[in-house]
Amino acid sequence: MEHNSTFPIKQNELNTLRDEATSYIKSVQWEQGQRAKNKENNGKDESILLYLSRAQGGNGGIEVTSVSKTILALKKRLLPGSVAIPIHLNETLFAVQEGLALGIWIKDSYYDASGLSSLSERKSVLDNAGKREYESKMHTATAFMLFATAYNILHNLKPHASDDLSVMKNKFAGIPEVSFMSPLKGIACALYYYDKYLSHPDIVKTDKDVIDFTVVYFEALIDEIQLRKNSLEYTETILDRTYKLESRGVGTDFAVSGWENVFQGAAKSVEFNKIQFEQIVGNRDAKHFARRLTERMLSYDFTTQKNPFQELGGFMPVFMGYGIPGTGKSMLIAAIATKLKEHCDNLDIPFLFHPMPDTLISTFQGGSAEKMVEWMKPLQDPKRLIFAPIDDAENNLQERTAQGVSAGVKEVIGVFLRYTEGAYAVNYGNSSIGLFTNLPEMLDKAVISRVQGRFKIDGARTEHDFLDQDHLWWRKLDDTMPDFVNMQGPENYSYLQDQGLAKNMGEILKVSDKPSEERVLEAYDKIEKNFKTNQHLFYANLYKEIQKIFPFFSSRDVRNIQSAVSLRLTDFDLEEDWFENPEIYFKKDYDTKFNMLQELMRANMKGLDFSEIRRQEVVRYLDNVATIADTDFKRKVDARTNQLNIDLEAKKKFDEDN
Repeated sequence: MEHNSTFPIKQNELNTLRDEATSYIKSVQWEQGQRAKNKENNGKDESILLYLSRAQGGNGGIEVTSVSKTILALKKRLLPGSVAIPIHLNETLFAVQEGLALGIWIKDSYYDASGLSSLSERKSVLDNAGKREYESKMHTATAFMLFATAYNILHNLKPHASDDLSVMKNKFAGIPEVSFMSPLKGIACALYYYDKYLSHPDIVKTDKDVIDFTVVYFEALIDEIQLRKNSLEYTETILDRTYKLESRGVGTDFAVSGWENVFQGAAKSVEFNKIQFEQIVGNRDAKHFARRLTERMLSYDFTTQKNPFQELGGFMPVFMGYGIPGTGKSMLIAAIATKLKEHCDNLDIPFLFHPMPDTLISTFQGGSAEKMVEWMKPLQDPKRLIFAPIDDAENNLQERTAQGVSAGVKEVIGVFLRYTEGAYAVNYGNSSIGLFTNLPEMLDKAVISRVQGRFKIDGARTEHDFLDQDHLWWRKLDDTMPDFVNMQGPENYSYLQDQGLAKNMGEILKVSDKPSEERVLEAYDKIEKNFKTNQHLFYANLYKEIQKIFPFFSSRDVRNIQSAVSLRLTDFDLEEDWFENPEIYFKKDYDTKFNMLQELMRANMKGLDFSEIRRQEVVRYLDNVATIADTDFKRKVDARTNQLNIDLEAKKKFDEDN
C-alpha cells in the first residue's frame, strides 16, 4: 500500500453514528479503579480531587453519569428562567457529540483495516496468541478512537476558546484515569470524569467557561494518550494513512493523520524587534529577495487557498540566506517579519511569525522528531500567512553523515524532508521557511536540495556601505548631543542613499560571462566548444559533466535552477497604488489577481532575453554548488593541518623537555 493514503470520512456515514454518540452523552456507567480513588494530590486544589474520587453510591461501585443532565443543570444555572440554551454550552454539546461520532467512525475503520473485526467474530475460538492479539488491537482501537474524538472536539472548539487558558488550567486537577480496555470503557471513563468536572461548582461560572474547560479537558486527554501511545502495538494502519473529513459543501480542513496534533502549543506569533530594510547596510541581494518574498506571500488568496505566484512559478516554500558571521542575518529575519506584519495589519490578514525554537533537539529517542512535527504542523494552516525562519540552520540540519551527528538531528532532518516534499507536504503558497546560516556547507545535502531560492547575506561591501554603517551608529549620539560628533560628512553622497531597494535582480547581479569556480569553469568551457549557450543541448551536456565532478548533483538541482529562472521572470514590482488601495489588487478574487499578474509579467518580459537569464542563473547556481562543496573540503583540510601542527609542536616540546 502506498505510504500515507488519504481516506474520506463521509458525512452520511457519520450521520448514522450520531445516535450512538448521543446515547453515550445521555448515559454511561463507570466504576472507578482503586488508583483513581486514591489519586495522589499533585499540589492542585484538593477539594476537586476529592470530589472526583469520592466514594460512590450503591450499585456495587458502578456509577451512572449523564452529561446531558449535567448540561441541563448548567443551562438553568447560567441562564435561569430562560428556555434558550446558552450559545457556548450549545456549541460544546454539539462538538462533543460530533467528536464522539467521528471517533466511533475512526474506531470502526481501524477494526476493519487491522483485522480486528475478524478477530472479534472468531473471539470464542481464539488460541492464546489470538487472544493476545485481540486484546492488544482492542487497546489500540480504543486509544485511537479517543484521540480522534478529542482531536475533533479541539478542532471545533479551539477557535471559540479564550486565548489564555491558564486560569482554567490552574483549576483543572488532571484526569485521574484513562481506560484503553475497550471502546465502550474508554468512552465511559472519559465522559465520566468530564461530567464530574462539569458538575463541580468551581469549574464553570460562565458560559465561556464551558468551552474553555472542554478544551483544557480534551487537551489533557490527548496528552495522556500521547504519553502511552508508544506502548501500543499494531499501529501500522494508523500511521500509514490520513483520514480527511468530507465537507458539507464547504471545504473542511479537518484530518486525522496518525497521532499528529496540530494544536500542541497551537502556534502563536513570536515577538520580534521591528526593523526596516533601510536600516540594514549592504545586502542588496538579500533585501531584494526579502522584498519579493513578502509581495508574493501577500498575493495569497484565502478563498481558493492558492497563490497566483505559485502558478507563475515565482513562489519559494523553502529559501536560504547564507554569509559570514556578522553580516546581518538576524536583522534580515526581523526586517522580513516587520514588512510582512505591517502589510498584514494594513490588509487585515492574520500573520504568524514562527521561528524554529533553539530547544528542538531532544535527548530522548523520538523526542526531537515529535518536537519537529509540532513545529512543522502549523505551516500547513491555510488560514494565515506564515514566515518560519530557522536561524543558525546548521545546528539542527547538519550533514547527517558527518561524524558525531546526534540521533536528534537525524530525526529533525527526516521530518523536515517529509514535510517539505513528501507524502505530508502541503503548500498553499501562504508559508515560507527560511534557512539562515554562516556555514551552508555544513547543511545536509538533502536539505540544501529542497532550497528553491538562495541569496548571499554579505553585509557592508562598499565605501558607502561602511559610511552608512557608521552613520546609523553615531546618529544616536548626534540626536542626544548635537555637535559632539564633529566630523566631516561625505561631500557627494547623502547618507543611506545606497541602502534603498533594487528595482530587479538584473541591477544587483554582476553579470559574469563565465563561472568563477575553477572546476565549473572547466566543465563550462569544455561543453561550450560543441554547443552554443542558447541551445537546450548545451545545458543537458553541462549538467551531465557537472554530475561527474559533483556526484550529488541531481534532477532536483535542475528543478531548483528552473525555479530560479522562474523567479527572475516574475521579478517585477507590484504597483505602488495596489498597496495604498488594497481593493485594486489584494482584495480581488484569485482569477482577477492571476490575470493582473500575468499582464505585469508580460510587460516585464519585454526587455528580457530568456537564454541570457537562463545562462546567468545556471552559472550562479553551479558556482554556488562548487563553493559549498569546496568550503567543506577546505575546512576538513584546515582542521587536519592544524592538528598536525599541534602534534609537531607538542613533539618538539616533548623532545626539549626530555
